[in-house]
Amino acid sequence: MPFQTTVKNHQAPAVAGDFASANPNASMLAGEGRLISGDDGVTVGVFAWADAEGKVSNAKGSGGRIGFVHREMQASITGYLQEHGNRILPGHIITLAVAGDFWAHFADGADIGQTVFANDTDGTLKASSAASEAGHTATRFKVASKAEAGELAKITTWE
Repeated sequence: MPFQTTVKNHQAPAVAGDFASANPNASMLAGEGRLISGDDGVTVGVFAWADAEGKVSNAKGSGGRIGFVHREMQASITGYLQEHGNRILPGHIITLAVAGDFWAHFADGADIGQTVFANDTDGTLKASSAASEAGHTATRFKVASKAEAGELAKITTWE
């Protein structure tokens, strides 16, 4: 672990993929041990798609079902001297959330009420008031708290 180089005024509210409330949440119905991380692994705190065989990927495939990768302490730190990680290794069991309140990272920022879109290539989130976004899939989730560019915001399926 390197020497501390920054000090923030406030503790971070969460990590991407954490629950944002104690409200009800729902997982994708797939069967016990049925959803498995695909060959490239899966990133926590973004969206992923499950194919008909239960292989999960952050890249959209044909006919896949979409869900949010909730943080369940299932990610591994595999890089040499790496301090943190949010990647689930290939072949590990995954739970995909289809409803609930979660913390998520928005590279471009987000405003309350915007629709959450998932990038078709890597599952990262984009908030928009538009009906569709090129290269993105609309999700059931809406933004529930404001975030500046690069910050975390709450997302929810409950209105």
